[in-house]
Amino acid sequence: MCLVLAVDLARVSFFRFAVPGTAEDVWTSEEREIGFPATQLVASWTARTPPGAWIEVALRARAASGARTKWYVMGRWSEHGSPRTSVPGQGDEDGDVAVDTFVARRPVVAYQVRITRHGAGALVTGLGVMASAVPQRSMAPSERVAAEPVELAVPRYSQHAHAGHHPRLDGGGANWCSPASVAMVLGYWGRGPELRELDWVGAGDPAPIVDHAAMGTYDESYQGTGNWPFNVAYAGRYGLAGFVTRLRSAAELELFVRAGIPVITSQSFKARELPGSCYSTNGHILVVAGVTAGGDVVVNDPAAPRDDEVRRVYPRAAFENVWLRSSGSGGIVYVLHPPGHPLPLCTDGNW
Repeated sequence: MCLVLAVDLARVSFFRFAVPGTAEDVWTSEEREIGFPATQLVASWTARTPPGAWIEVALRARAASGARTKWYVMGRWSEHGSPRTSVPGQGDEDGDVAVDTFVARRPVVAYQVRITRHGAGALVTGLGVMASAVPQRSMAPSERVAAEPVELAVPRYSQHAHAGHHPRLDGGGANWCSPASVAMVLGYWGRGPELRELDWVGAGDPAPIVDHAAMGTYDESYQGTGNWPFNVAYAGRYGLAGFVTRLRSAAELELFVRAGIPVITSQSFKARELPGSCYSTNGHILVVAGVTAGGDVVVNDPAAPRDDEVRRVYPRAAFENVWLRSSGSGGIVYVLHPPGHPLPLCTDGNW
């Protein structure tokens, strides 16, 4: 069952939509009540798009006054990359889209999501929307879920092993924390591209799946590989279900790991704030793979210089602080799992 947690990072509402696999070009959901005044919305999806086909995902919201916003495009997606882009320049008096997140200038209480299919054969296999209102507040460390340690056998890939590779894809390995993390989780689940899909990478690459993930998540407008929903959608190409949401504590992370599901997290910090990291970052993605007997967090951190240094143990309180505190990415996770693998049970509404 879902535990009552000591840390209340945010008000979070996550909802899954069933998109019919019909031939209709445009599908629009009913209006979904959030249950509180939200300041951010993130849509995430998985879809199959044959060559020449793509989808557009859009949201519009309703304020407490009853006024509705315009439709904001949250992403144009093709697994083949034409197009695969966020849409800048949508800001108005109601809000704006910051790459993958709708940021409301006035709190919103409801929303709709719209899928537009272009070309033949596009099929949406999963769609979720996370609404949140994140306060700025200090947080106390959460308690362990259980005393027994747990660690999942997640493959280890250093993003820096790919330094200089395919620099048109966000400069090569230095900025590839997100695709490296997704590649690790794909490997854990025994999924990923076939050998023939990796021919373009080139000989001598230490982990071609990382280069492939960078290619498969690259956002042409953002010019980077860190678009959260695009990373989820990439994993969907290989049969995984997935979504972006916010978790409220390391205890919630622990619930997933104990259910056999590694979790990809987003955080920023100075080196002194996360002992053992030895680097500072304005935004970084890594994989939570376990918890020690003392409650510290076992991660696969792609910022390590080599694959054999990727496994690290970060103090629980320090990790929880740098992961949860940001109003932009605070508590953000990608959850990727086979459709038949059950999630931990929870009634709090954030997954």
